[in-house]
Amino acid sequence: MDTDGTHGAGDTHDARGTHATPVPRPAGPPTPPAGPPSSAPGTPNGRTGPGAPVRSGTAARLGAPARPAAPPPRPAHAPGEPGASDAGAGRAASVAEWLAAPRPEAAPGIWRLGHRPPEPEPDVEAARRRRVLGLVVSTLLGLVFWSMWRHGTVPYQWALLKLFTPGDWWWGGSSQPKQWQGSDALVVYDGVVFAALVYTVGRLGSWPESIRHFVVRRRQPSRALLASLGAVAALVFVWPGALGLDWRPLPVVGPVLSLVALVAGGYEVFASPVVTDVIYTVITLAVLWPFARAGGWWAALRAGRGPAPDRPSRKPAAAPPPAGTAGRAHWPALRAAGQDKAADLLSAELLGGRMNDVDCARVSHVWQTVTGPAGRASFADTVARHGAAAWAHPSGRRDLPVRTATHDLLVGQFRIGRYAEDKRNPYPVRGAHAALDPSLLGTSLLAVGPSGSGKTGRLMRPVVEALTLQSLTGQAAVVAVCAAGTDLGPDAAYDVVVRPGDPASAYDLDLYAGCADPDEAAAFLAEGLIGDLEAVDTRRGATALAQLLGPYRSVHGRFPSVPVLRELLEGEPAAVDALRARLEAAEGQAAMRRELDARTRQTGTAGDPGPALADRLAVLDRPAFADFFDAGDEGRAFSLRAVAHHPVSVRVDLPEQGHEEASRLLARLLLAQFSYVARGGARTHFACLVLDDAARTLSAESVRAVQRLRSLNAGVVLGLRTIGEVPEALQGPLYAAAGCRMAFSGVTTWDGRRFAEAWGTEWVETTEVAQHTVFAAQPMTRALHALRKFVTGKAVTTDAVTVRQVERERWSASELAHGVPPGHAVLSLTTVRGEHAPPLLVDLRD
Repeated sequence: MDTDGTHGAGDTHDARGTHATPVPRPAGPPTPPAGPPSSAPGTPNGRTGPGAPVRSGTAARLGAPARPAAPPPRPAHAPGEPGASDAGAGRAASVAEWLAAPRPEAAPGIWRLGHRPPEPEPDVEAARRRRVLGLVVSTLLGLVFWSMWRHGTVPYQWALLKLFTPGDWWWGGSSQPKQWQGSDALVVYDGVVFAALVYTVGRLGSWPESIRHFVVRRRQPSRALLASLGAVAALVFVWPGALGLDWRPLPVVGPVLSLVALVAGGYEVFASPVVTDVIYTVITLAVLWPFARAGGWWAALRAGRGPAPDRPSRKPAAAPPPAGTAGRAHWPALRAAGQDKAADLLSAELLGGRMNDVDCARVSHVWQTVTGPAGRASFADTVARHGAAAWAHPSGRRDLPVRTATHDLLVGQFRIGRYAEDKRNPYPVRGAHAALDPSLLGTSLLAVGPSGSGKTGRLMRPVVEALTLQSLTGQAAVVAVCAAGTDLGPDAAYDVVVRPGDPASAYDLDLYAGCADPDEAAAFLAEGLIGDLEAVDTRRGATALAQLLGPYRSVHGRFPSVPVLRELLEGEPAAVDALRARLEAAEGQAAMRRELDARTRQTGTAGDPGPALADRLAVLDRPAFADFFDAGDEGRAFSLRAVAHHPVSVRVDLPEQGHEEASRLLARLLLAQFSYVARGGARTHFACLVLDDAARTLSAESVRAVQRLRSLNAGVVLGLRTIGEVPEALQGPLYAAAGCRMAFSGVTTWDGRRFAEAWGTEWVETTEVAQHTVFAAQPMTRALHALRKFVTGKAVTTDAVTVRQVERERWSASELAHGVPPGHAVLSLTTVRGEHAPPLLVDLRD
């Protein structure tokens, strides 16, 4: 976090449930104190329970913890690959490799870590035909030449041999050998010509490219099996006699034996069986080597044996990573700025296994905000005192207890799947990993899919997990709103867990979001209470609330509790008279008395929004919520305004069972509060609200607020089972407000129609083939056509091919409803800078 945590006793840097205003930020990079944060679980008002989160108000005031002696908690997997070990030297190498990996610029939604732009799309069918034709033609030409060579019909066939051999080996004027050396020279000559012929034919027929296309690109074990069949066929033609076959072998063994005899000066060398066996073994291995390489036999054998058992290493724990991976591990940006001591310390922490990817991203983020000599000096001092734990989160956490997705915190991306190898996806993105980041979530994401389609497990949890990790680096704040029991990660992964209606909850929810302005509080409270009612004007409801909240706060110093506010909205004489008496007893409250009198005159009139507001508040004025929503209990009430000032992670578990209407009201209120709190404060971190189930939470004002969030460094993620859960008048504006849209498998055609309209059309090239009957003019031709029709039963036709450009939907409603496989989704993206990615099919299981 961008704070040093050195505050006095009156400071209110509380990352877990506070009404406090933002902590003043120092001019340079702040420095955390040496004192560790408190880790005792808070038990306000006697509330305890196994799910109660750690109260970190004291920890937040003290700041980041001192550097611990032990490494940070081990995540579920290493930064790059799930399941890899990251302990000791292996962990140091893993983090160093992750830090040094290339991250080229890519289109929106493309996983950048190790991404390689694909080569231009080849014409697969034409290339396959060319390869097959090249193999056949080159092989036929080679066979013809070899046949001519064997029959001695090639001009000047023996001239080159006689040029390089002694003349006494041959009878004068002929190619007949006089001695045994001449006979062996002929055999060696045939072998050399055969080898040159195979090489030439392979080059002319592009055999290496054909082998890579038909064999190497296949997956194991089919790749190894095809290469093995080719190896067996080659051995059959090299050693036919050993297999009892009666045909002439290829000139491989004979030329080798003749060459050995010529070099050794006679056949006495073959008297030793050892020499013969060695020569035969070398020949066999030389024949098998190209097939083993093409078939990947060694890799297949290693994969078949499985991973090697772990052995105790005698190397020190701080062993350096492999060569070429430690470039960024030495922090070149710090060294270029003259901070060699800080860079050396961070390198030692990283290579010693005491620094994880969260620490690297946090320190890099703080360094990017450093300005001026004073800032650099403060940065170096903080690193010197705290090392890898510098600027740690006020909670003291430097990682999550468990990870379910793959993250790249250096650029803020997290993977959600892989773009499918589908013809509807453009060729450059097929097979690439799909990823999201705050620049995409800043335009808000709308996800629609039925229950069981994977919205929560394959989208919502990775989003919440990624933003929670980024909150530990000081770059994001997240509020996840879900039904109680929804699997969005363990409680220990969050700073605050609010469970309205649960007596074991350590936090309440502030209905007024820590607001001091009655008009602002009335605005979002009215939106949350009656924003979905078409018969009630939200603006009149906000006015009615402001006429009560203002007078009450002016005499009590706080906003009313739910039961008191309900009585005032209902016009209960005792409550109204008591408030009026307090106003009359106070000095300088004439304006507030007029506000209360105006509200009293409107009570009971036609169009009075008071009864509707009171009815909605009645769902919260229940025994289950008796100890919640008390604005006077500032020690327990969590204010959503904290996300505008601190990078915190919050989860709100709504009581769906038996309190469905209250859950919808609270979700709608949280959305309204978030749109208001996101506007205020000099916030540098990204703020996001995740609604796992946004049914009946959207109104006309909240939809307009969603569109305004992209310029406020904030966004929302909305999950819906069907778009029918949103009023029809708001469906079009909602699709327009959300820059990112996601249709899961199983959506209906009605839902698909809205997506098809939002994604629009594109120009495509179509080919139409029309068959026309041929009418012959000549008698003989007509007779032949009649005979053909009699035999085949079909008239003679000719094809007319028409190629044209037409405008078609990118994804039709029928394709979305019936063409998206299970575990897949169609995703379109827009960045806050205005870059677009068309709707693409994503495999969420990969």
